[in-house]
Amino acid sequence: MNKKLITNGKIITLERIIPEGSVSVCDGVITGVYEGKERLPEPDETVVDAGGKYISPGFLDIHVHGGGGYGFLRSSVDDVISCSKAHMKHGTTSIVPTISSATNELIKESLENIKEATSNMTKGPEILGVHIEGPYFAMSQKGGQAAEYVRNPIKEEYMSIVDSFDNILRWSLAPELLGAHEMANELRKREILLSIGHSDALFDETIKAYECGFTTVTHLYSCTSTVRRINAYRFAGIIEAAFLLDGMMVEIIADGKHLPASLLKLVYKIKGPERTCLVTDAIDVAGLKDVKGEIYSQISDMNIIIEDDVAKLPDRLAFAGSVATTDRLVRNMINLADVPLYQAVKMMTATPAKNIGMFSTKGSLSTGKDADIIIFDDDINVSTVIVGGEVTFKNN
Repeated sequence: MNKKLITNGKIITLERIIPEGSVSVCDGVITGVYEGKERLPEPDETVVDAGGKYISPGFLDIHVHGGGGYGFLRSSVDDVISCSKAHMKHGTTSIVPTISSATNELIKESLENIKEATSNMTKGPEILGVHIEGPYFAMSQKGGQAAEYVRNPIKEEYMSIVDSFDNILRWSLAPELLGAHEMANELRKREILLSIGHSDALFDETIKAYECGFTTVTHLYSCTSTVRRINAYRFAGIIEAAFLLDGMMVEIIADGKHLPASLLKLVYKIKGPERTCLVTDAIDVAGLKDVKGEIYSQISDMNIIIEDDVAKLPDRLAFAGSVATTDRLVRNMINLADVPLYQAVKMMTATPAKNIGMFSTKGSLSTGKDADIIIFDDDINVSTVIVGGEVTFKNN
């Protein structure tokens, strides 16, 4: 048996922080969480000393396009693994690679490479499935998605994908498009999670989408409709519907650029930590140091600008994804939005785990769950990453 005791740390639980405690692990599963010094190491246990830092569940990123110089689109199997490991160093123990708008052939190729990488991954984060973001979007809300690929749902296209691959976890699309609800029905049959993304839907259309099984809004405020006038009358949009629908979950890109502190605080106040998932929406250069200026991004298949610690379209009129990592998101929610640490961690762990239906095994330090554990200091600098009970990263 492979047994560990992670000790001498402040333990982050779902509802509080234990000032001092330890976590026991056996064969990749958490076997106990203890307060104080009530649990001493056993002779056959390897001790991992947290050094007074925080012991936290590993972060789950359910919307990420790339990192470390690699992307999940237009990349080899080895690149997918390298990209995933680049994010692991920042605390990501579970990852949902995201594929942006592209041709059917390229989407299929990417799905195949990610599937093989999932099987080949060692000493890296667990790949939980794939998020397809596009290409069925409203052109008016395409954002950084390549315009030449954005289109209405074509049944022959998406059916050829869902009938060929079993690793699709979630799909973001615009529900107001012709054929979107028919597509949603087909995805639900296969237990693929539905998310409203890059959409100009009105309030009533958003309500209907929710009733049709769209449970999440992809990066709220980014490429999502809000109040607008039609023939002098005001109509609410996706943002207002998301706030009013108690059961609707939302993603937010908490990189400190996509949303200012005021909106981070507003989302937290209205949706709360139980309905808000932090996501990086990171592109291929995320996690790299000193990347600035115009670069080619394989994610969007275009040149973009990296400045002010964010990615922008060449005309600088909109963002083109983030360069954030998960540790930065948690840090920003604490420092910019005044969110308590344990709640900020919840939005990066338990809430995304619930969103994708994996809370029974992921997202908290609880007996019987996967031993995906990270250790970090007061500034959320990650020093140790444990995936499935194995130390996969250590930086003292």
